[in-house]
Amino acid sequence: MDLRKLKTLIDLVAESGIAELEITEGEGKVRIVKFSPATQPVAYVPEPAPAAPAAAAAAPAAPAAPAAPQGHAVKAPMVGTFYRAPNPGASPFVEVGQTVKEGEPLCIIEAMKLLNEIEADKSGVIKEILVENGEPVEYGQPLFVIG
Repeated sequence: MDLRKLKTLIDLVAESGIAELEITEGEGKVRIVKFSPATQPVAYVPEPAPAAPAAAAAAPAAPAAPAAPQGHAVKAPMVGTFYRAPNPGASPFVEVGQTVKEGEPLCIIEAMKLLNEIEADKSGVIKEILVENGEPVEYGQPLFVIG
């Protein structure tokens, strides 16, 4: 693949809402991943205060893990941008506490300028919405909890 094509693909990813693009051309393969402060994991490791090293060493180092949501997790079938409503002015497809049936639309994931409606794969009540509107999502990331 020549450099002009590669630059065009990089510009396309930079200007679009997609987070990742993979192209296979002949025997060559190119994968472009966009990193932004919103999608990069940030680790914070506090440093012990120099005045009290004994107190810092005695403190437990393991933070409490958040409780896992109880119920069936509806996961993202693709990488893209999560939208709760069919268009910006419309009301969301579902709200917490709403009863849904299998096959009902829950959200939209935009991937490569295509809008993909994500449907409930189980009937039940929406217990939790795990992603904010407009956030990028990864393949397999939990989106909703149905109880």
